Amino acid sequence: MAFRSLSVILIREILRRWKAGEGLRTVAAATGTDRKTVRRYVEAAVQAGFTKERPVDDALIDSVVTATLPGGTRDVGERRSACEEHRQTIERWVKDGCKAPKIARRLREELKIEVPLRTLQRFIEQEIADNTGPSTVRLVEPDAGSALEIDFMSIGRVRIGDVEVTLSALVCVAAFSRHMFVWPCLKQTREDVIEGLDAAWAFFGGVFPVVVADNPKALVTKADRIQPKLDERFVEYSQERGFVLDLARVRHPKDKARVERSVQFVRSDAFASERFVSLEHARRHALAWCRDVAGQRVHGTTRRKPVEAFEEERSLLLAAPTEPYDPPSWTEVTVDKAQTVIVAGAIYSVPSSLCGQAVRVRFTSRQVRVYLRGQVVKVHPRRGPGEKCLDKADFSAGVADLVTRDLGGLRRRADAKGEATGRYAAVLLDGPGAWTRARAVHRLLALCEKHGAAEVEQACKRALELNVLDVMCIQRMLDRGPGPADVAVAAPASPTTPGKYARASEDFRLPAATEVSLGSS
Repeated sequence: MAFRSLSVILIREILRRWKAGEGLRTVAAATGTDRKTVRRYVEAAVQAGFTKERPVDDALIDSVVTATLPGGTRDVGERRSACEEHRQTIERWVKDGCKAPKIARRLREELKIEVPLRTLQRFIEQEIADNTGPSTVRLVEPDAGSALEIDFMSIGRVRIGDVEVTLSALVCVAAFSRHMFVWPCLKQTREDVIEGLDAAWAFFGGVFPVVVADNPKALVTKADRIQPKLDERFVEYSQERGFVLDLARVRHPKDKARVERSVQFVRSDAFASERFVSLEHARRHALAWCRDVAGQRVHGTTRRKPVEAFEEERSLLLAAPTEPYDPPSWTEVTVDKAQTVIVAGAIYSVPSSLCGQAVRVRFTSRQVRVYLRGQVVKVHPRRGPGEKCLDKADFSAGVADLVTRDLGGLRRRADAKGEATGRYAAVLLDGPGAWTRARAVHRLLALCEKHGAAEVEQACKRALELNVLDVMCIQRMLDRGPGPADVAVAAPASPTTPGKYARASEDFRLPAATEVSLGSS
Protein backbone atom coordinates (compact mmCIF):
# COMPACT_ATOMS: atom_id res chain seq x y z
CA MET A 1 0.00 0.00 0.00
CA ALA A 2 1.36 3.42 -0.94
CA PHE A 3 2.37 5.80 1.80
CA ARG A 4 -0.09 8.64 2.44
CA SER A 5 1.39 11.87 3.73
CA LEU A 6 -0.98 13.98 5.86
CA SER A 7 -1.00 17.76 5.92
CA VAL A 8 0.18 19.70 8.94
CA ILE A 9 -3.38 20.86 9.65
CA LEU A 10 -4.67 17.28 9.68
CA ILE A 11 -1.85 16.09 11.94
CA ARG A 12 -2.57 18.95 14.34
CA GLU A 13 -6.30 18.00 14.35
CA ILE A 14 -5.53 14.33 15.11
CA LEU A 15 -3.33 15.23 18.08
CA ARG A 16 -5.76 17.87 19.33
CA ARG A 17 -8.70 15.40 19.36
CA TRP A 18 -6.62 12.63 20.97
CA LYS A 19 -5.52 15.11 23.64
CA ALA A 20 -9.22 15.92 24.27
CA GLY A 21 -9.83 12.24 25.14
CA GLU A 22 -11.35 10.91 21.92
CA GLY A 23 -10.53 7.33 20.93
CA LEU A 24 -8.57 6.30 17.88
CA ARG A 25 -11.70 5.12 16.01
CA THR A 26 -13.51 8.37 16.76
CA VAL A 27 -10.52 10.49 15.65
CA ALA A 28 -10.14 8.43 12.45
CA ALA A 29 -13.82 8.84 11.59
CA ALA A 30 -13.77 12.58 12.30
CA THR A 31 -10.66 13.23 10.24
CA GLY A 32 -11.37 10.79 7.40
CA THR A 33 -8.20 8.77 7.94
CA ASP A 34 -7.45 5.17 8.70
CA ARG A 35 -7.28 4.05 12.33
CA LYS A 36 -3.77 2.64 11.82
CA THR A 37 -2.65 5.97 10.45
CA VAL A 38 -4.04 7.79 13.50
CA ARG A 39 -2.26 5.29 15.76
CA ARG A 40 1.08 5.82 13.97
CA TYR A 41 0.95 9.61 14.37
CA VAL A 42 -0.16 9.41 18.02
CA GLU A 43 2.63 6.96 18.83
CA ALA A 44 5.15 9.19 17.13
CA ALA A 45 3.91 12.14 19.18
CA VAL A 46 4.12 10.17 22.44
CA GLN A 47 7.68 9.11 21.60
CA ALA A 48 8.49 12.80 21.04
CA GLY A 49 7.32 13.55 24.62
CA PHE A 50 3.73 14.53 23.90
CA THR A 51 1.25 14.23 26.75
CA LYS A 52 -2.28 15.44 27.23
CA GLU A 53 -0.93 18.29 29.31
CA ARG A 54 1.49 19.55 26.59
CA PRO A 55 0.23 21.96 23.90
CA VAL A 56 0.32 20.98 20.24
CA ASP A 57 3.03 23.35 18.97
CA ASP A 58 5.15 23.55 15.80
CA ALA A 59 8.12 21.80 17.40
CA LEU A 60 5.94 18.78 18.17
CA ILE A 61 4.51 18.72 14.65
CA ASP A 62 8.05 18.81 13.18
CA SER A 63 9.10 15.86 15.34
CA VAL A 64 6.01 13.84 14.34
CA VAL A 65 6.49 14.54 10.62
CA THR A 66 10.16 13.56 10.81
CA ALA A 67 9.40 10.34 12.67
CA THR A 68 6.63 9.23 10.30
CA LEU A 69 8.55 9.77 7.04
CA PRO A 70 9.08 6.47 5.24
CA GLY A 71 12.59 5.08 5.32
CA GLY A 72 12.34 3.02 2.12
CA THR A 73 13.01 4.20 -1.44
CA ARG A 74 10.34 5.08 -3.99
CA ASP A 75 9.92 3.22 -7.24
CA VAL A 76 11.84 4.72 -10.15
CA GLY A 77 9.69 5.91 -13.05
CA GLU A 78 10.16 5.22 -16.73
CA ARG A 79 11.70 8.64 -17.49
CA ARG A 80 14.13 8.37 -14.61
CA SER A 81 15.08 4.88 -15.85
CA ALA A 82 15.88 6.41 -19.25
CA CYS A 83 18.27 8.80 -17.54
CA GLU A 84 19.93 5.90 -15.76
CA GLU A 85 20.23 4.03 -19.05
CA HIS A 86 22.09 6.93 -20.71
CA ARG A 87 23.97 7.98 -17.61
CA GLN A 88 27.41 7.97 -19.27
CA THR A 89 26.21 10.16 -22.14
CA ILE A 90 24.61 12.62 -19.72
CA GLU A 91 27.75 12.66 -17.55
CA ARG A 92 29.87 13.43 -20.64
CA TRP A 93 27.61 16.30 -21.63
CA VAL A 94 27.65 17.67 -18.08
CA LYS A 95 31.46 17.45 -18.08
CA ASP A 96 31.50 19.40 -21.37
CA GLY A 97 29.58 22.18 -19.61
CA CYS A 98 26.06 21.51 -20.88
CA LYS A 99 23.15 22.27 -18.56
CA ALA A 100 19.85 20.44 -18.22
CA PRO A 101 17.89 22.41 -20.91
CA LYS A 102 20.47 21.65 -23.58
CA ILE A 103 20.89 18.03 -22.45
CA ALA A 104 17.13 17.52 -22.65
CA ARG A 105 17.16 19.00 -26.15
CA ARG A 106 20.04 16.77 -27.27
CA LEU A 107 18.37 13.69 -25.81
CA ARG A 108 15.29 14.52 -27.82
CA GLU A 109 17.12 15.36 -31.07
CA GLU A 110 19.97 12.83 -31.04
CA LEU A 111 18.64 9.86 -29.06
CA LYS A 112 14.89 10.34 -29.63
CA ILE A 113 14.24 10.20 -25.87
CA GLU A 114 11.73 12.56 -24.29
CA VAL A 115 12.67 13.32 -20.67
CA PRO A 116 10.87 16.06 -18.71
CA LEU A 117 13.20 18.91 -17.83
CA ARG A 118 12.44 18.73 -14.09
CA THR A 119 13.09 14.96 -14.07
CA LEU A 120 16.43 15.50 -15.78
CA GLN A 121 17.34 18.33 -13.43
CA ARG A 122 16.61 16.14 -10.39
CA PHE A 123 18.65 13.30 -11.86
CA ILE A 124 21.66 15.56 -12.49
CA GLU A 125 21.28 17.20 -9.10
CA GLN A 126 20.99 13.95 -7.15
CA GLU A 127 23.25 11.63 -9.14
CA ILE A 128 25.87 13.67 -10.96
CA ALA A 129 26.30 17.31 -9.95
CA ASP A 130 28.01 18.66 -6.85
CA ASN A 131 25.46 21.04 -5.32
CA THR A 132 27.45 23.10 -2.88
CA GLY A 133 26.85 26.59 -4.35
CA PRO A 134 25.77 29.70 -2.44
CA SER A 135 22.16 30.61 -1.85
CA THR A 136 20.26 32.87 -4.26
CA VAL A 137 19.16 36.39 -3.29
CA ARG A 138 16.20 37.80 -5.19
CA LEU A 139 16.59 41.38 -6.45
CA VAL A 140 13.95 43.99 -7.07
CA GLU A 141 12.96 43.93 -10.73
CA PRO A 142 13.98 47.09 -12.67
CA ASP A 143 11.68 49.19 -14.82
CA ALA A 144 11.13 48.27 -18.46
CA GLY A 145 13.73 49.70 -20.84
CA SER A 146 15.84 51.07 -18.00
CA ALA A 147 19.17 49.24 -18.22
CA LEU A 148 21.31 46.77 -20.11
CA GLU A 149 23.84 44.66 -18.21
CA ILE A 150 27.00 43.63 -20.07
CA ASP A 151 29.93 41.40 -19.22
CA PHE A 152 32.78 39.63 -20.97
CA MET A 153 32.99 35.87 -20.70
CA SER A 154 35.75 33.49 -21.71
CA ILE A 155 34.34 30.59 -23.66
CA GLY A 156 37.69 28.79 -23.69
CA ARG A 157 39.43 26.86 -26.41
CA VAL A 158 37.09 26.47 -29.35
CA ARG A 159 37.87 24.80 -32.65
CA ILE A 160 37.41 27.16 -35.60
CA GLY A 161 38.12 25.14 -38.71
CA ASP A 162 41.23 23.12 -38.00
CA VAL A 163 42.66 25.56 -35.44
CA GLU A 164 41.86 25.92 -31.76
CA VAL A 165 41.56 29.50 -30.55
CA THR A 166 40.62 31.15 -27.27
CA LEU A 167 37.16 32.57 -27.84
CA SER A 168 35.51 35.26 -25.74
CA ALA A 169 32.06 36.81 -25.94
CA LEU A 170 30.33 40.01 -24.88
CA VAL A 171 27.05 39.08 -23.18
CA CYS A 172 24.32 41.74 -23.08
CA VAL A 173 21.17 41.13 -21.00
CA ALA A 174 18.13 43.42 -20.79
CA ALA A 175 17.57 43.77 -17.05
CA PHE A 176 13.77 43.79 -17.27
CA SER A 177 12.90 41.20 -19.93
CA ARG A 178 16.10 39.06 -19.72
CA HIS A 179 16.31 39.20 -23.52
CA MET A 180 19.98 38.71 -24.36
CA PHE A 181 22.50 39.26 -27.13
CA VAL A 182 25.87 37.49 -27.41
CA TRP A 183 28.78 38.78 -29.50
CA PRO A 184 31.71 36.31 -29.90
CA CYS A 185 35.15 37.92 -30.27
CA LEU A 186 38.80 36.94 -30.06
CA LYS A 187 39.86 39.62 -27.57
CA GLN A 188 38.34 41.79 -24.85
CA THR A 189 39.44 45.25 -25.96
CA ARG A 190 37.63 48.58 -26.12
CA GLU A 191 37.14 48.11 -29.85
CA ASP A 192 35.46 44.74 -29.20
CA VAL A 193 33.09 46.34 -26.67
CA ILE A 194 32.15 49.11 -29.10
CA GLU A 195 31.68 46.68 -31.98
CA GLY A 196 29.60 44.35 -29.81
CA LEU A 197 27.40 47.15 -28.45
CA ASP A 198 26.74 48.51 -31.94
CA ALA A 199 25.66 45.01 -32.97
CA ALA A 200 23.48 44.83 -29.82
CA TRP A 201 21.73 48.12 -30.65
CA ALA A 202 20.87 46.71 -34.07
CA PHE A 203 19.62 43.46 -32.47
CA PHE A 204 17.44 45.20 -29.87
CA GLY A 205 16.32 47.92 -32.27
CA GLY A 206 17.37 50.74 -29.94
CA VAL A 207 19.82 51.98 -27.31
CA PHE A 208 19.31 51.41 -23.58
CA PRO A 209 19.74 54.64 -21.57
CA VAL A 210 21.94 52.92 -18.95
CA VAL A 211 24.62 50.28 -19.47
CA VAL A 212 25.75 48.43 -16.33
CA ALA A 213 29.24 46.94 -16.51
CA ASP A 214 32.05 45.87 -14.23
CA ASN A 215 35.51 47.47 -14.32
CA PRO A 216 37.38 45.99 -17.31
CA LYS A 217 40.54 47.67 -18.53
CA ALA A 218 38.85 48.23 -21.85
CA LEU A 219 36.48 50.74 -20.20
CA VAL A 220 38.17 51.92 -16.99
CA THR A 221 41.69 53.27 -16.60
CA LYS A 222 41.45 53.44 -12.79
CA ALA A 223 38.83 51.55 -10.80
CA ASP A 224 37.35 53.28 -7.77
CA ARG A 225 34.09 52.78 -5.87
CA ILE A 226 33.30 56.51 -5.72
CA GLN A 227 35.21 58.20 -8.55
CA PRO A 228 36.36 55.73 -11.21
CA LYS A 229 38.39 57.10 -14.10
CA LEU A 230 36.78 56.09 -17.37
CA ASP A 231 38.48 55.62 -20.70
CA GLU A 232 37.96 58.88 -22.62
CA ARG A 233 37.47 57.18 -25.96
CA PHE A 234 34.71 54.96 -24.59
CA VAL A 235 33.10 57.97 -22.95
CA GLU A 236 33.04 59.58 -26.40
CA TYR A 237 31.29 56.50 -27.74
CA SER A 238 28.69 56.62 -24.95
CA GLN A 239 28.08 60.31 -25.68
CA GLU A 240 27.69 59.54 -29.39
CA ARG A 241 25.13 56.80 -28.71
CA GLY A 242 23.39 58.60 -25.84
CA PHE A 243 23.75 56.15 -22.94
CA VAL A 244 25.30 56.43 -19.48
CA LEU A 245 27.83 53.92 -18.17
CA ASP A 246 27.05 52.68 -14.64
CA LEU A 247 29.96 50.74 -13.14
CA ALA A 248 29.52 47.97 -10.60
CA ARG A 249 31.71 47.82 -7.53
CA VAL A 250 35.01 46.01 -7.87
CA ARG A 251 34.68 42.30 -7.05
CA HIS A 252 30.89 42.61 -6.51
CA PRO A 253 29.37 40.49 -9.28
CA LYS A 254 25.92 40.65 -7.66
CA ASP A 255 25.73 44.33 -8.69
CA LYS A 256 24.97 42.94 -12.17
CA ALA A 257 23.64 39.57 -11.14
CA ARG A 258 21.39 39.08 -14.18
CA VAL A 259 24.19 39.02 -16.70
CA GLU A 260 26.46 37.09 -14.32
CA ARG A 261 23.81 34.38 -14.02
CA SER A 262 23.31 34.35 -17.77
CA VAL A 263 27.00 33.72 -18.46
CA GLN A 264 26.67 30.14 -17.21
CA PHE A 265 23.63 29.60 -19.41
CA VAL A 266 25.42 30.98 -22.48
CA ARG A 267 28.52 28.86 -21.91
CA SER A 268 26.61 25.63 -21.38
CA ASP A 269 23.76 26.01 -23.85
CA ALA A 270 25.15 28.11 -26.70
CA PHE A 271 28.80 27.07 -26.98
CA ALA A 272 29.35 23.77 -25.16
CA SER A 273 30.58 21.02 -27.54
CA GLU A 274 30.13 23.29 -30.58
CA ARG A 275 32.52 23.68 -33.52
CA PHE A 276 32.79 26.63 -35.86
CA VAL A 277 34.45 27.20 -39.22
CA SER A 278 35.09 30.92 -38.65
CA LEU A 279 34.43 33.78 -36.27
CA GLU A 280 31.55 34.93 -38.47
CA HIS A 281 30.06 31.44 -38.19
CA ALA A 282 30.26 31.67 -34.39
CA ARG A 283 28.52 35.06 -34.49
CA ARG A 284 25.73 33.79 -36.73
CA HIS A 285 25.28 30.81 -34.42
CA ALA A 286 25.11 33.09 -31.36
CA LEU A 287 22.58 35.38 -33.06
CA ALA A 288 20.30 32.49 -34.00
CA TRP A 289 20.63 31.01 -30.51
CA CYS A 290 19.69 34.32 -28.85
CA ARG A 291 16.66 34.70 -31.10
CA ASP A 292 15.36 31.13 -31.34
CA VAL A 293 16.48 29.43 -28.12
CA ALA A 294 17.26 31.92 -25.35
CA GLY A 295 14.56 34.33 -26.43
CA GLN A 296 11.84 31.65 -26.71
CA ARG A 297 12.43 29.84 -23.43
CA VAL A 298 10.30 30.55 -20.37
CA HIS A 299 12.59 32.34 -17.92
CA GLY A 300 12.74 30.78 -14.49
CA THR A 301 12.33 34.08 -12.62
CA THR A 302 9.97 36.12 -14.77
CA ARG A 303 8.01 33.04 -15.97
CA ARG A 304 7.76 34.73 -19.36
CA LYS A 305 9.47 34.37 -22.70
CA PRO A 306 12.15 37.09 -22.99
CA VAL A 307 11.11 37.92 -26.58
CA GLU A 308 7.53 38.61 -25.46
CA ALA A 309 8.58 40.57 -22.38
CA PHE A 310 10.97 42.66 -24.45
CA GLU A 311 8.09 44.07 -26.49
CA GLU A 312 7.09 46.09 -23.42
CA GLU A 313 10.41 47.95 -23.40
CA ARG A 314 11.20 48.20 -27.11
CA SER A 315 9.34 51.50 -27.48
CA LEU A 316 11.14 52.93 -24.42
CA LEU A 317 14.64 52.64 -25.94
CA LEU A 318 16.56 55.43 -27.57
CA ALA A 319 16.76 55.52 -31.36
CA ALA A 320 19.10 52.94 -32.86
CA PRO A 321 22.16 54.33 -34.72
CA THR A 322 21.87 54.45 -38.50
CA GLU A 323 25.61 54.62 -39.27
CA PRO A 324 28.52 52.60 -37.91
CA TYR A 325 30.56 54.29 -35.22
CA ASP A 326 33.67 56.09 -36.44
CA PRO A 327 36.15 55.66 -33.56
CA PRO A 328 38.28 58.79 -32.98
CA SER A 329 41.97 58.95 -32.15
CA TRP A 330 43.79 61.62 -30.15
CA THR A 331 47.31 62.99 -30.40
CA GLU A 332 49.31 65.95 -29.13
CA VAL A 333 51.42 67.97 -31.59
CA THR A 334 53.21 71.32 -31.69
CA VAL A 335 52.35 73.88 -34.36
CA ASP A 336 55.43 74.55 -36.53
CA LYS A 337 56.57 77.89 -37.98
CA ALA A 338 54.71 77.16 -41.20
CA GLN A 339 51.38 77.30 -39.28
CA THR A 340 50.75 73.60 -39.85
CA VAL A 341 50.45 70.38 -37.86
CA ILE A 342 51.16 66.88 -39.08
CA VAL A 343 48.53 64.30 -38.15
CA ALA A 344 48.76 60.69 -39.36
CA GLY A 345 51.11 61.70 -42.15
CA ALA A 346 48.93 64.54 -43.50
CA ILE A 347 49.52 68.31 -43.17
CA TYR A 348 46.80 70.65 -41.87
CA SER A 349 46.90 74.44 -41.43
CA VAL A 350 46.04 76.30 -38.23
CA PRO A 351 45.76 80.02 -37.39
CA SER A 352 49.05 81.91 -37.16
CA SER A 353 48.46 82.76 -33.49
CA LEU A 354 49.08 79.11 -32.59
CA CYS A 355 52.67 78.93 -33.89
CA GLY A 356 54.89 77.17 -31.35
CA GLN A 357 52.01 76.05 -29.11
CA ALA A 358 51.09 72.47 -28.19
CA VAL A 359 47.59 71.46 -29.30
CA ARG A 360 45.47 68.32 -29.04
CA VAL A 361 44.08 66.82 -32.23
CA ARG A 362 41.07 64.54 -32.50
CA PHE A 363 40.78 62.78 -35.84
CA THR A 364 38.40 60.24 -37.33
CA SER A 365 38.17 58.77 -40.81
CA ARG A 366 36.20 61.84 -41.91
CA GLN A 367 37.28 64.82 -39.81
CA VAL A 368 40.20 66.44 -37.98
CA ARG A 369 39.55 68.80 -35.03
CA VAL A 370 42.29 70.86 -33.38
CA TYR A 371 41.85 71.84 -29.70
CA LEU A 372 43.68 74.44 -27.63
CA ARG A 373 42.96 74.25 -23.89
CA GLY A 374 39.69 72.42 -24.54
CA GLN A 375 38.38 74.77 -27.24
CA VAL A 376 38.07 73.94 -30.93
CA VAL A 377 40.32 76.24 -32.97
CA LYS A 378 40.25 74.50 -36.35
CA VAL A 379 38.28 71.83 -38.20
CA HIS A 380 39.47 70.12 -41.40
CA PRO A 381 38.23 67.22 -43.51
CA ARG A 382 40.47 64.16 -43.14
CA ARG A 383 43.24 63.68 -45.69
CA GLY A 384 45.41 60.68 -46.45
CA PRO A 385 49.14 60.33 -45.68
CA GLY A 386 51.24 62.69 -47.78
CA GLU A 387 48.28 64.98 -48.60
CA LYS A 388 47.64 68.55 -47.45
CA CYS A 389 44.61 70.49 -46.30
CA LEU A 390 45.45 74.20 -46.15
CA ASP A 391 42.87 76.89 -45.46
CA LYS A 392 43.64 80.33 -46.98
CA ALA A 393 41.85 81.96 -44.05
CA ASP A 394 44.66 80.81 -41.75
CA PHE A 395 47.32 82.86 -43.62
CA SER A 396 47.87 86.49 -44.54
CA ALA A 397 46.94 87.62 -48.08
CA GLY A 398 50.40 87.24 -49.58
CA VAL A 399 51.30 84.05 -47.78
CA ALA A 400 47.94 82.42 -48.56
CA ASP A 401 48.44 82.59 -52.32
CA LEU A 402 51.98 81.30 -52.00
CA VAL A 403 51.11 78.45 -49.70
CA THR A 404 48.00 77.35 -51.56
CA ARG A 405 49.45 78.09 -55.03
CA ASP A 406 46.38 80.11 -55.93
CA LEU A 407 47.28 81.74 -59.30
CA GLY A 408 43.82 83.24 -59.54
CA GLY A 409 44.45 85.11 -56.31
CA LEU A 410 47.71 86.47 -57.67
CA ARG A 411 45.94 87.75 -60.78
CA ARG A 412 43.26 89.45 -58.71
CA ARG A 413 45.82 91.15 -56.50
CA ALA A 414 47.75 92.39 -59.55
CA ASP A 415 44.53 93.66 -61.17
CA ALA A 416 43.85 95.68 -58.06
CA LYS A 417 47.17 97.55 -58.49
CA GLY A 418 46.40 98.77 -61.98
CA GLU A 419 45.33 97.79 -65.49
CA ALA A 420 48.87 97.49 -66.90
CA THR A 421 50.14 95.71 -63.80
CA GLY A 422 47.33 93.19 -64.07
CA ARG A 423 48.03 92.57 -67.78
CA TYR A 424 51.74 92.22 -67.06
CA ALA A 425 51.03 89.59 -64.34
CA ALA A 426 48.59 87.80 -66.66
CA VAL A 427 51.27 87.55 -69.37
CA LEU A 428 53.75 86.16 -66.85
CA LEU A 429 51.27 83.52 -65.65
CA ASP A 430 50.08 82.54 -69.11
CA GLY A 431 51.06 79.20 -70.57
CA PRO A 432 52.27 75.91 -69.10
CA GLY A 433 54.40 75.88 -65.96
CA ALA A 434 52.77 79.05 -64.69
CA TRP A 435 53.59 78.25 -61.09
CA THR A 436 57.32 78.50 -61.86
CA ARG A 437 56.75 82.19 -62.72
CA ALA A 438 54.55 82.95 -59.72
CA ARG A 439 57.52 84.24 -57.75
CA ALA A 440 58.02 86.93 -60.39
CA VAL A 441 54.45 88.10 -59.78
CA HIS A 442 55.10 88.15 -56.02
CA ARG A 443 58.18 90.36 -56.72
CA LEU A 444 56.03 92.63 -58.87
CA LEU A 445 53.50 93.03 -56.07
CA ALA A 446 56.32 93.71 -53.62
CA LEU A 447 57.54 96.52 -55.92
CA CYS A 448 54.05 98.01 -55.71
CA GLU A 449 54.38 98.15 -51.94
CA LYS A 450 57.87 99.66 -52.11
CA HIS A 451 57.59 102.20 -54.95
CA GLY A 452 53.85 102.70 -55.16
CA ALA A 453 51.28 101.28 -57.50
CA ALA A 454 51.38 104.29 -59.86
CA GLU A 455 55.14 104.02 -60.55
CA VAL A 456 54.90 100.28 -61.17
CA GLU A 457 51.87 100.83 -63.40
CA GLN A 458 53.85 103.17 -65.68
CA ALA A 459 56.83 100.81 -65.77
CA CYS A 460 54.61 97.83 -66.64
CA LYS A 461 52.89 99.82 -69.40
CA ARG A 462 56.23 100.75 -71.02
CA ALA A 463 57.55 97.18 -70.65
CA LEU A 464 54.46 95.77 -72.35
CA GLU A 465 54.94 98.19 -75.27
CA LEU A 466 58.48 96.91 -75.73
CA ASN A 467 57.53 93.28 -74.95
CA VAL A 468 59.97 93.13 -72.04
CA LEU A 469 58.90 90.33 -69.65
CA ASP A 470 61.55 90.71 -66.95
CA VAL A 471 60.54 91.82 -63.48
CA MET A 472 64.17 92.47 -62.53
CA CYS A 473 64.36 94.98 -65.41
CA ILE A 474 61.33 96.78 -63.99
CA GLN A 475 63.00 96.78 -60.56
CA ARG A 476 66.13 98.39 -62.00
CA MET A 477 64.03 101.03 -63.73
CA LEU A 478 62.29 101.86 -60.49
CA ASP A 479 65.52 101.87 -58.46
CA ARG A 480 67.14 104.37 -60.92
CA GLY A 481 63.99 106.44 -61.04
CA PRO A 482 63.56 106.71 -64.84
CA GLY A 483 61.18 109.17 -66.41
CA PRO A 484 58.05 108.16 -68.20
CA ALA A 485 59.74 108.35 -71.63
CA ASP A 486 62.83 106.36 -70.66
CA VAL A 487 63.04 102.78 -71.67
CA ALA A 488 65.20 100.28 -69.95
CA VAL A 489 66.25 98.61 -73.16
CA ALA A 490 66.48 101.65 -75.55
CA ALA A 491 68.39 101.17 -78.84
CA PRO A 492 71.93 102.65 -78.94
CA ALA A 493 72.45 105.97 -80.79
CA SER A 494 74.22 106.11 -84.22
CA PRO A 495 77.90 107.22 -84.13
CA THR A 496 78.69 110.80 -85.34
CA THR A 497 82.04 109.90 -86.98
CA PRO A 498 82.58 107.04 -89.35
CA GLY A 499 84.65 104.18 -88.21
CA LYS A 500 87.99 103.18 -89.57
CA TYR A 501 86.58 100.49 -91.73
CA ALA A 502 83.20 102.06 -92.42
CA ARG A 503 81.90 101.83 -95.98
CA ALA A 504 79.18 103.62 -97.83
CA SER A 505 75.76 102.10 -98.00
CA GLU A 506 75.92 102.01 -101.81
CA ASP A 507 78.60 99.38 -101.53
CA PHE A 508 76.08 96.97 -100.14
CA ARG A 509 73.39 97.61 -102.76
CA LEU A 510 72.72 94.70 -105.09
CA PRO A 511 72.75 95.21 -108.88
CA ALA A 512 69.43 95.55 -110.62
CA ALA A 513 67.90 92.35 -111.91
CA THR A 514 68.34 91.70 -115.64
CA GLU A 515 65.35 90.54 -117.59
CA VAL A 516 66.10 87.55 -119.76
CA SER A 517 63.75 86.58 -122.58
CA LEU A 518 63.50 82.92 -123.24
CA GLY A 519 62.47 81.91 -126.71
CA SER A 520 60.60 78.86 -127.61
CA SER A 521 62.65 75.97 -128.82
